Amino acid sequence: MDLSSLEIFKAVAETGGVSGAAARLHRVPSNITTRVRQLEEQLGTALFHRRSRRLILSDAGKTLLGYAERLLALRREAEAALRDGMPRGRLALGSLESTAAARLPALLARFHELHPEVRLELATGTTGALVERVLSGELAAAFVAEPFTGQGLEARHAFTEELVLVTPRGLPSLEHAPVLGFAAGCSYRRRLEGWLQRQGVSPERVMEYGSYHAIVACVAAGGGIAVVPRSVLDQQKSLQVRRLPREVAVAKTFLVWRQRSSAVDALLAIVSPAAAPARRARAKPAYRSAVRPRSAARPSPRS
Repeated sequence: MDLSSLEIFKAVAETGGVSGAAARLHRVPSNITTRVRQLEEQLGTALFHRRSRRLILSDAGKTLLGYAERLLALRREAEAALRDGMPRGRLALGSLESTAAARLPALLARFHELHPEVRLELATGTTGALVERVLSGELAAAFVAEPFTGQGLEARHAFTEELVLVTPRGLPSLEHAPVLGFAAGCSYRRRLEGWLQRQGVSPERVMEYGSYHAIVACVAAGGGIAVVPRSVLDQQKSLQVRRLPREVAVAKTFLVWRQRSSAVDALLAIVSPAAAPARRARAKPAYRSAVRPRSAARPSPRS
């Protein structure tokens, strides 16, 4: 069942006969008759009831007509997109939850303004999960955080995040405190676990959550510690926000893709100017060293 056969079928349905379809499509009537018969044989059902000199759609024909109209419309959309180079159709985009909440609203609003013909669908997940979905073709592109691996992917720096350690206020030590985070594919969680290991700190356990809102709320309630981008923090009075060493705190967000398309190119054109360091909150929380070597002096708080 090719698009040419569907076009002939649609013309017969709309004109009510072979002669009308032949005139519309500039074909001989015998060709129209043959193609309709071949389509019916291929599908194993009658598409028309023949009444007098008119052809009336059967129930199966009515069902097929809806699909034929959509398929032919998609062909026209594809042809138009290739002719003028403007992005159209569906763009399946992935993002870290923090990026979707703090970075993408203004960017995607601008994208919709410039490219109203693109139907953008946004999915969130961990870096590992998003990379897999881009590699499989399920997503056209995704915003992920370093470190990540994905052979065959292209990448462009999009944002720079400052990661901070959040703990309940008054937590005496990080020793044995539970770590709250996303699933194992989360690159921010890997950074925290690696840093704690280098400091000789062993988390009591790791508790997995599905959103930063839940993580921050549980930390505030005394449930453990977590590393989060500063950009997603509200002014939480029940949290202690602690600076981290630069090698842990500075996390670049990349837009990755496997195959270029006009929609991905349009997104890249908007993303490129955004590759600048994240702005810090106006009110800086009190700073206290997250982990102190036993021989080091206690640092003084600063704002």
